[in-house]
Amino acid sequence: MPKNLYTTFFKRLFDFCFSSLGVILLSPVFLILTIILWIDYKDSPYFLQERPGKDEKIFKIIKFKSMNNKTDSNGNLLSNRERTTKLGKYIRRYSLDEIPQLINVIKGDMSLIGPRPLVVSYLPYYNEIERKRHSVRPGITGLAQVKGRNSLVWEERFSLDIEYVENLSIALDSKILYWTFLKVLSKSEVAIDQDEYLDIFNVYRKKQWEAEKVS
Repeated sequence: MPKNLYTTFFKRLFDFCFSSLGVILLSPVFLILTIILWIDYKDSPYFLQERPGKDEKIFKIIKFKSMNNKTDSNGNLLSNRERTTKLGKYIRRYSLDEIPQLINVIKGDMSLIGPRPLVVSYLPYYNEIERKRHSVRPGITGLAQVKGRNSLVWEERFSLDIEYVENLSIALDSKILYWTFLKVLSKSEVAIDQDEYLDIFNVYRKKQWEAEKVS
């Protein structure tokens, strides 16, 4: 299949069809988790957050919550690890928190496969090459997630994102889907608290800029 035909038409068609089928097949899991999380958290079971999509257009990502909203005596949220519940760890371990993102795919905010959508506050800190990751729809899974996930430093993650953008094809997407399936089954490289592995990107990039000024 010609690359341009796949990226301009068939990729979106496949996304819509497979995510719609996924919502139908996983609807019992979706309903059960919604009820259980609502009871466990005594609050909405969904995590909504603005993220940059294709061409940096902002959308709201939908995920199942894996953390509660507990705060300290001063009203500040506790750390991610302290707020992650036993059920939340299980949901994260098996990537069940990602299921609601199928709705984002159906809406056209996301693709099944593409660079992971990061937070809006990171936008001012990308360089021009890194911004290429926003030239395609972000994905539920991507090349960086199957080639190292949380063990990669930021430059390695972004390099894989750009590699994906520049080599996007049905063959590459098929490989990523297969590798994702294997990783979910093996529960490998899934972090409960990603900040254990990396600085938050804007903090990381500021440190780089400060180091460059000193040198």
